[in-house]
Amino acid sequence: MNASEQTLLLGNAAAARGLYEAGCSFVSSYPGTPSTEISEEAAKYDEIYAEWAPNEKVAHAALPR
Repeated sequence: MNASEQTLLLGNAAAARGLYEAGCSFVSSYPGTPSTEISEEAAKYDEIYAEWAPNEKVAHAALPR
């Protein structure tokens, strides 16, 4: 999508697009949270590695250091 194109996105897809545009390359979340749908949308970008964790402690531990 270039600057002259406009695309209508729903909130979760727009948040995921923002992650992509900001250069995010890693997303870890756990099912049942409000971020679940954002992670599903972010996983559609080849440049973003997305994974599921069983809880928030494991998701946080997965952060690249």
